[in-house]
Amino acid sequence: MKRLRIGLPPLDQLTADSQVQFAWLERGAVVSEGRESLLQLGRSKPQVECFLHPADSLLTGLDLPPLAAAKTAAAVACAAQALILGPVEQMQVAHGPRDSDGRVQVAWVPKAGLARLGQVLAQGQLTLRGLYPAPYALPPGAAAMHEGYLLTRHSVQQATVHPLGQQVLDQGLEVPLVQKAQRWSGVVPGWGLHGHLRQPASGGWGRALAAVALATAIWTLGLNLYAARQASEGQQLKALLSQQVRQAFPELPVILNPLQQARQQLAARQTGAAADPGQRFGSLLQVAGSSLPFMVSNVDSLTFEQGRLHLGLLADSRSPALQGDWQAALAQAGFGATRDEHGWTLGPVDAAEKPGAADE
Repeated sequence: MKRLRIGLPPLDQLTADSQVQFAWLERGAVVSEGRESLLQLGRSKPQVECFLHPADSLLTGLDLPPLAAAKTAAAVACAAQALILGPVEQMQVAHGPRDSDGRVQVAWVPKAGLARLGQVLAQGQLTLRGLYPAPYALPPGAAAMHEGYLLTRHSVQQATVHPLGQQVLDQGLEVPLVQKAQRWSGVVPGWGLHGHLRQPASGGWGRALAAVALATAIWTLGLNLYAARQASEGQQLKALLSQQVRQAFPELPVILNPLQQARQQLAARQTGAAADPGQRFGSLLQVAGSSLPFMVSNVDSLTFEQGRLHLGLLADSRSPALQGDWQAALAQAGFGATRDEHGWTLGPVDAAEKPGAADE
């Protein structure tokens, strides 16, 4: 997998149009390098490892005794107050692990520069993978000159920036200068200055809203499919129940409310009800089914008392007006129907017209 490394200019001069040195690495080796603007490099929206300009690469080493991680961080913070020119609260301080010699590498950079870097990377659609001082682009045990600065990498964790690089070279350098192609091939340390850098989101809200809309659409579709499945299963269950009631009670001429009718038939059998009331009940059901078709799917309960059948209606059911052709058909068959606030009562003409069956 290829990795992109960028050598930054001074942070106070950085813009999205800044020309920067870059190198593409594959399996630790440089496969291409050059110089382009951050906007040009961001066309493929890569993740990048950035290396500060030597002027921003403030490094030093501290000798510390063996301490716990939290105490090491506290000791570094106290020492940084004496090393940093200006309020330490305005600086991002980072440090590496303590090596076998008791040396801890410390680096710092202004937080204002980090904020500027985050904004510029977001403009160029570049995602920061790591931010390190300039010498950590070199392989360990190597050195390089960069704009008058001498950069030396002593080990994976230890490095130095010499502002007067030429004077150090004139005095004799113990580590060799690397070739240009090796300038970017170093292994980065396990620490850096990117720990608290927050890049402004670029298009994040649009992607988040699109994800929410997609999730809502999927949830709505799933809910509708579930509701349709439940309705289909309910209809199938109702049909199966009606079939079972018809098989168990073949004397019933019509099934309007299978559960209620089954209960009434079972109760009649248990109490040893006479055949005549049962025949009357069956006749009334047949009349209701043939003469009152608007009752189908609207019946909530059935009550058979004193030779009359009362049909309780569902709350949202609708009934036609009292007068109509169906009333004449009932009268010809010798039956009548009355309406009260709970439903309809059917019975022979003499029973249906008894006082107490109030019409609306």
